[in-house]
Amino acid sequence: MKRVGIGLAVCMLMLCACSKPQEAKVPSETRVSTEAKDAGELILATTTSTKDSGLLDAILPVFEEATGYSVSVISVGSGEAMKMGENGEADVLLVHSPAAEKAFVEEGHADEDGRKDVMYNDFILVGPKDDPAGVGAEWANDAVGAFKAISEKQSPFISRSDESGTHKKELAIWEKCAIEPSGDWYIQAGTGMGAVLEMANEKLAYTLSDRATWLNLGLDEDLTILCEKDESGILYNQYGVICVNPEKNENINHEGAKEFQNWILSEETQKLIGEYGTETYGAPLFTPNAQ
Repeated sequence: MKRVGIGLAVCMLMLCACSKPQEAKVPSETRVSTEAKDAGELILATTTSTKDSGLLDAILPVFEEATGYSVSVISVGSGEAMKMGENGEADVLLVHSPAAEKAFVEEGHADEDGRKDVMYNDFILVGPKDDPAGVGAEWANDAVGAFKAISEKQSPFISRSDESGTHKKELAIWEKCAIEPSGDWYIQAGTGMGAVLEMANEKLAYTLSDRATWLNLGLDEDLTILCEKDESGILYNQYGVICVNPEKNENINHEGAKEFQNWILSEETQKLIGEYGTETYGAPLFTPNAQ
């Protein structure tokens, strides 16, 4: 066993998205000979949205072919991914909770390079097409107004409630509303983005989602986007990559983590990220912004 507690975490390992992702093309300059294969295992702890959007299935084979590393993906909320990093149970993190990521670095859990921007997209509020809270009519571009309307009507709302980046964003919006949601209408799921969207579809409820997972799951028969593109920037969704401090324990694969970090920030991979989704949706699901 490579990590303390890794047996439990690997039970959550899921590489397959809910629908078939686009196949990424491997740039010829990144290909390696068969002699360079089998570089070892790399444990990537990441948010569920990178899995449920299909992005990882599209780009990770490129990294594995180019480097010979075998990537084990543990897809959880950003908070849980960072907890794995704190415990030395992962080598590298790909998460989307900037304030928590900053604290992670400041507390010494990252290597000397800290956190790096990778890509961004945005959050959206989805809900039933009949929109019982009247969000779309009055609050289509105002997240705070939309959340207040849902609370006032006590329309069913599904919360991730898993300390993920999406959950923290949801809580930040409720805080802006000066509301502590509670009651039967506020359903705390404690699970990933794909499962929460499926639950919202089944219950015809509202929920906050990242745009990429929403588009990839294609649940627009009964649900629709009701609030988006808030000019305040509160729905902005930034992702970052962090190599775990190799001093955590002797099993941290820092060399592989650093290779992954450099790879995902490279011009070639940033191009792959920027192309993902364009063929199916006419626009990318993520916008690369590595510096």
